[in-house]
Amino acid sequence: MKKIAFIGAGSMAEAMISGIVESKLLKGEQIWVTNRSNQEKLDNLHEKYGVNGSYNLEELLDGADAVILAMKPKEAATGIGQIKSYLTEKTMLVSVLAGVSTENIELLAEKKLPVVRAMPNTSATVGKSATGLAINAHVTDVQKKIVQTIFETVGMTAFVDESKIDAITGLSGSGPAYIYYLIEAMEKGAAEIGLDQQMAKELIVQTLLGAADMVAKSAKPAKQLRAEVTSPGGTTEAGLRVLASYDVQNAFINCIKEATAQSKRLGIALSDELYPVK
Repeated sequence: MKKIAFIGAGSMAEAMISGIVESKLLKGEQIWVTNRSNQEKLDNLHEKYGVNGSYNLEELLDGADAVILAMKPKEAATGIGQIKSYLTEKTMLVSVLAGVSTENIELLAEKKLPVVRAMPNTSATVGKSATGLAINAHVTDVQKKIVQTIFETVGMTAFVDESKIDAITGLSGSGPAYIYYLIEAMEKGAAEIGLDQQMAKELIVQTLLGAADMVAKSAKPAKQLRAEVTSPGGTTEAGLRVLASYDVQNAFINCIKEATAQSKRLGIALSDELYPVK
């Protein structure tokens, strides 16, 4: 891999650039970035990572092994329209645009070309993203390996059929917010039982890290791990009884289902916007 180009320079693009540079997958000068008009942002990325910022699209895209579409989803038609004349049928487009299908990307590019649809999450910023990847029929084995390597610099990856991307969005794409919501509740509970805010934060973070590590390293399912720390008549059982009374588990299940359904609705709405019925 010799060159990657980013169309869009927002937080996800920066998280990926940081991961790529810190992992030494590529040097900063092998990464090119553009956006609509924010030169200050491009200058900032150059100062931090040594990347090339440019509004010369021919220079930006020439010889790129992968072109990362990292603009806002509503800007897909404009963004792809501006670069399509510089794309060849061997150019791999990697989209982190929620709701934009690989088929629509090909239609906007007006040519058949390799397209990867990626659904990372905001934990990419700290190198802990869980990224779902879906490829179209034009992606080669070499290109598949390239895109996997790129996203492994910001966390773990899983290839799925594109029909599962909405489910990935509902589960792990939106997932960090569910955990933050839980942390908020634990912090409020800690305050009400008289614990210092900073101490409570440290205890909560370590508890979550420890529990996640247990799930990751143990062959036991989460249900069994939970049962093993729930002594009859004990404190854990008392707390879990309250959660069950509020049907918290089903609330989380329905939360994930609704987020998945919303991802599908947004995708349909965006598709209708890109290709309105005449």
